Amino acid sequence: MDLYWQTVDYFGQGGWIMGPLLAVSVAMWTMIVDRLGEYRRLSGGTLNQILEDDFRRKHSGHAPLDGEILQEVALRLRRRLDHRLALIGVLAAIAPLLGLLGTVLGMIETFDVISLFGTGNARAMAGGISVALITTQTGLLVAIPGMLMSNRLARMSRNLKTGLDESVATLSGQISSGKLKMAEGGSS
Repeated sequence: MDLYWQTVDYFGQGGWIMGPLLAVSVAMWTMIVDRLGEYRRLSGGTLNQILEDDFRRKHSGHAPLDGEILQEVALRLRRRLDHRLALIGVLAAIAPLLGLLGTVLGMIETFDVISLFGTGNARAMAGGISVALITTQTGLLVAIPGMLMSNRLARMSRNLKTGLDESVATLSGQISSGKLKMAEGGSS
C-alpha cells in the first residue's frame, strides 16, 4: 500500500500533465505488447502458412491472375505487420513533449510565486520546480523505452517481411512455371 500512496503522491506533484502522460504510456505499451504477441505468433513459419492458406482460398488456376492474387494477399500481410508501428513511434515521441510542457508550466508557476513573494519563499517556489522536474522525468521515462521498443518492433517487422517476400518469390516461381500444386480446391 505504501508504494501505491507514493505513486499517487508522485503523480499529484507532477500536476495535471501527468494524466496525459499516463494515458500515452498505457496506450503505447498496450500496442507494444499486442505487436510483440503478433510477431511471435507469426514467426516460425506461421506467416508463410497464412500466406499459402489465403492464397489457396483465392487462387483461380490461371497463372497471370494467380500472380496478382498472390501479390494482393502479400500486400495485406505486409500491412498487418506494420499495423500500429507508426502510432507507437508517435506516442513515444509525444511523451517528452508532454514532459517539456510540464516543465514550462512548472517554471511559469515558479515565476508567478517569485513575482508575488520574491525569492525569499523557497517552499512556495519548490512546488513549481517539482512540477517541472517530475514531468520532465516522467516524459523521458515513458519515451526512452518506448523509442527502443518501437525500433525493435520495426526490426522484427522488417525480418518478417523479408521472410514473406521470400515465400512470395517461391510461390510466384511455382505459379510461373506451372508447378504449383494446390492441396485444397482449385488447380494450377
